[in-house]
Amino acid sequence: MTTRVLTGITTSGTPHLGNYVGAVRPAIAASRATDVESFYFLADLHSLIKAQDPGRTQRSTLEIAATWLACGLDPDKVWFYRQSDIPEINELNWFLTCIAGKGILNRAHAYKAAVDKNTAEGEDADAGITAGLFMYPVLMAADILIFNAKQVPVGRDQVQHIEMARDFAQRFNHVYGREFFVLPEALIDEQVATLPGLDGRKMSKSYDNTIPLFAKREELRRLVFSILTDSRAPGEPKTTEGSALFQLYQAFASAGETAAFAQAFADGISWGDAKQQLFERIDAEIAPLRERYEALMADPAAIEATLRRGGERLREQFAKPFLAELRHAVGLRDLSAQGGEEGKQKKAKAALPVFKQYREADGRFYFKLTDDAGVLLIQSEGFDSPREAGQTIAVLKQAAAADALESPLFKLEAETDAVLEALQALREAG
Repeated sequence: MTTRVLTGITTSGTPHLGNYVGAVRPAIAASRATDVESFYFLADLHSLIKAQDPGRTQRSTLEIAATWLACGLDPDKVWFYRQSDIPEINELNWFLTCIAGKGILNRAHAYKAAVDKNTAEGEDADAGITAGLFMYPVLMAADILIFNAKQVPVGRDQVQHIEMARDFAQRFNHVYGREFFVLPEALIDEQVATLPGLDGRKMSKSYDNTIPLFAKREELRRLVFSILTDSRAPGEPKTTEGSALFQLYQAFASAGETAAFAQAFADGISWGDAKQQLFERIDAEIAPLRERYEALMADPAAIEATLRRGGERLREQFAKPFLAELRHAVGLRDLSAQGGEEGKQKKAKAALPVFKQYREADGRFYFKLTDDAGVLLIQSEGFDSPREAGQTIAVLKQAAAADALESPLFKLEAETDAVLEALQALREAG
């Protein structure tokens, strides 16, 4: 049994070492688990809440996509896409907006913080607050629920948003009388590393104390050597507690290397030598990633093609059929069904057949086709990548003849006529 895990990356700013250690590196390691189906998306729509600089938005999207690919994310093994390439997210966003309680949104941390700041400064409570900021939790819920993700890795400050997504999902399920949505869970890693920045505070763009992840070697060395230290002289023992240099080194080094560095502190290593060791240790890990990153940045068309391919696959296999089901549920239906014979009315009210793609414990990817009652029609063999499974699904959706069903890649679990009828229903639904 696989667990569907979804991670969003807001496209604002240039990735730094703190992003890499705290989010990118552990997320990519987690994506390689055989019992996880991973979704990674660039949250470019969310970024518009914070900034209205078109050039910067485009540049950041490119940089962050290149970062994840350079660091080892395999788009053939995971779902990697851009939020704005899935228009069904926006449609679901509206469906959820229409059932979301305003009182719940009033209590969202980001909105309340903005209101409290205005009040403290003697401004109107909503001065400068956009509807985008207020509705942010609904769009985040749509990101999660469109693919029925079970787990969402977040920091503690984002747990409230997952709770809101659960509330919206429950309300929708209740109003429309069926369990359309899985209730997501927040996945909190208590061990997530928080790196100090150049000034010793948490590395953050808001503090202007970051070290860009793919800074050139010479620039990386300059920044490492600018990290604040105390006035203890060479030969004088130094403590590792509270040392930004030591914390940064520990984030990149093995246990043995860390122990040796701690001993060097106790033996009175000079700050210059300590910074040189830190620089060399960071660069040893980042240098090969930097080389891949620079090659990717030199070919933005290839990144664009990767993102669009990911979005198209997801739309065909998940978003479009699911939204067709949800549109029917809320009453956005074919009007001609109202005047047809009883059989057509029943067909209009029925849920559509659906392809479901998943990953099993053997690490391979499978799909199945079920009819509107959930009866299994087709069961696939295992594929090495979701793309191969998706290509087979696409062929099935486009084919109209029985000979298309004669394939060693899957087996029929029902009569051929029933399978063809289900595929025809999917074609007609678009």
